[in-house]
Amino acid sequence: MNIAVEFVVVVFKIVWSFVLAGTKWFVRMREKSVVGQVCLITGAGSGLGRLFAKEFARRGATLVLWDINREGNEETAEMVRDIYRKITSKGEIIGGIQDVPCQPQVYTFVCDVSKRESVYHTAEKVRAEVGNIDFLINNAGVVSGHHLLECPDELIERTMMVNCHAHFWTTKAFLPKMLEQNRGHIVTIASTLGLFTTAGVEDYCASKFGAIGFHESLSHELKAADKDGIKMTLVCPFLVDTGMFKGCKIRKEMAPFFPPLKPEYCVTQAMRAILTDQEMVCTPRAMYVVTFMKTILPFEAIVCMYRFIGADKCMYPFLAHCKESMNNNETKISS
Repeated sequence: MNIAVEFVVVVFKIVWSFVLAGTKWFVRMREKSVVGQVCLITGAGSGLGRLFAKEFARRGATLVLWDINREGNEETAEMVRDIYRKITSKGEIIGGIQDVPCQPQVYTFVCDVSKRESVYHTAEKVRAEVGNIDFLINNAGVVSGHHLLECPDELIERTMMVNCHAHFWTTKAFLPKMLEQNRGHIVTIASTLGLFTTAGVEDYCASKFGAIGFHESLSHELKAADKDGIKMTLVCPFLVDTGMFKGCKIRKEMAPFFPPLKPEYCVTQAMRAILTDQEMVCTPRAMYVVTFMKTILPFEAIVCMYRFIGADKCMYPFLAHCKESMNNNETKISS
C-alpha cells in the first residue's frame, strides 16, 4: 500500500479509536459472561483479592485462590462457597444468566508468588487438579513502609518480587495455553503510584511502574502476534482504604477532593472494565487528568502542585505509623 494512503488510513483509525473510547464514557457496554470459566486470583486471602473472588463467584465462575496466608485464603473460600450455595438455591447470578452448566467450585492453594519455584510448582498443581484457567488476576501486593535509607534490602527485594516479578512467573506459567487457544484474560492490579509518584515509597512505586511496563509490553506483544482473543486489562486505583497505607494523608483542605477509595467501589469499577474488555481503568477518573498533566508539565510545576495539595509528604505519617508499630512489636518481644 502506498505510504500516503496508509497514513490516511492510520489517521482514520486513530480518530475512530477516540470515537469508540468516548462512546464508552456515555454508553454502558454489555458485560461478558464468566459462568463456568476458571478465574485465578493471587493475593486472594484479604483486601481486593477477596472482593474480586466474591464478585467472580456471584457471576458463576470457578475460583482458584492463591495466597501465602492459608487461613485468610480459606476464609475467602468459605465466603465464595456461601455465594455458590445462594446461586444454586436462588439462581441469583449477576448478569441475568440463570443456567449454570456445572456446579462452580473453589480451589485454594498456598503460594508465595515472590518465589518463581513456588509459582511454577503451584501452577502445575492447578493444571492437574483444575485444568486450564481463563482469567489470571495478578493482584498480590505488599509495601515495606520504610524510607529508602532505612529499608532493609530484603524488604526492597520482596516488594519488587511480589509486586512486579511475580507477574512474570504467573504469566509464563499460564500464557502458553492461552496462546494455543487464542483465548483468555490477564488482569494487572497496579496503582496510580505506578503512573506518578510521591516521596517515601520508592520501592513500591518502582515495583508498580515495573508491573505496568510489563503489562503494556505484553499487550503489544499479543497484538503483534495477532492474538486478539487474549484480553488485557490494567487496573490503576488511587489509594484504597484497605489499611495498606494507614495514616497516609494530604492537606486537610484538599482531603475531601481526594478521599481514599472504598475497596468495594474500586473492585466494582475494575470488574466493569474487565467484563467489557476495557484495556485500562483508573479510579477515580480524575487520575487520568493527573497522569496527563505529569506528561506535559515541567517537573518544578509538578513539585509546586504536590506541595499545594500536600501530596509531597503524604506518605510520611504512614511511614511514621509503620515505624511506631515496628518499635512496639520489638518492645513486646524484648519484654
